[in-house]
Amino acid sequence: MPWHIFTGNGQPASETEAWRALPPAPPWRDRATAIEHFVIGPELLDAVNTALHLRRPLLLTGAPGSGKSTLVALIAAELQLGEPLAWHITSRSTITDGLYQYDALGRLHATQAQPAGGAAVEQFVTLGPLGTALAAADRPRAVLIDEIDKSDFDLPSDLLTVLDQGSFDVPALVRDAQSGAGSAHRVRGADRAGYTVTNGVIRRSHWPVIVLTSNGERTFPAPFLRRCVRFEIPTATESLIRDVVAGHLSGVEDRERDEIHRFARRLVEGESLALDQLLNFLHLVSGDAAPDPQTRERVARILLEELNGK
Repeated sequence: MPWHIFTGNGQPASETEAWRALPPAPPWRDRATAIEHFVIGPELLDAVNTALHLRRPLLLTGAPGSGKSTLVALIAAELQLGEPLAWHITSRSTITDGLYQYDALGRLHATQAQPAGGAAVEQFVTLGPLGTALAAADRPRAVLIDEIDKSDFDLPSDLLTVLDQGSFDVPALVRDAQSGAGSAHRVRGADRAGYTVTNGVIRRSHWPVIVLTSNGERTFPAPFLRRCVRFEIPTATESLIRDVVAGHLSGVEDRERDEIHRFARRLVEGESLALDQLLNFLHLVSGDAAPDPQTRERVARILLEELNGK
């Protein structure tokens, strides 16, 4: 396969469909493969089991690309918890976003369009990732709450309050139940499955498996930290990096020993780098479409640049 799939001249490479020259994605882009080759150290393994025994949230702090999100999928797969539910936090996130969304405007428009029969309120309620986990009756669910350090000040405490209480109200459903329209509502979860809500209140049947991730961009109040099991993912060692490379690109760890050593040294020196940057680079330079030396240097500058936001 040639390196230049795209030449920039605007002319199709052949009479056949040119897109067929596109290669498959690197294997670790597939979740099942990423789980299979995830390397977990004994300290992290103990942290996960501590959180599971105590049914406490696991708060993982570490650099981007250190495998925090993949760990949730690994836990869910091994414990047969179903597809992990993911809640990606921003500075505007509130606890309600994680519990449910109610499309009041959509219901108003639907009611105006159907004045006789009206519009059933449950059609406009969707459970969020955390709400879905609390509503699940058949088994615990795993929830990734990603980048909790981007949240406002109150969200971490609000989150643990809901987890401790194990229940929450959906006001629109409470009002509908009190009006005599019926006590049971069937709503859609974040996983698109249906969940029954009685009297507008969702109560926990199982303690969900919660993994919170933080990039270390803020500190948290002591009451929040006390109620979590905390683990800071250490800087990857050269030995660990070799194991990760060997898992995904067999044989490359020996041929690219110098490149792995340089990458490990940069991590030790405090540069912000993610392991998948190195995997991406080694995948390209060791495959069938390996570029020439000059191109390799340019690709290295593109892929191995520090993640400093510049």
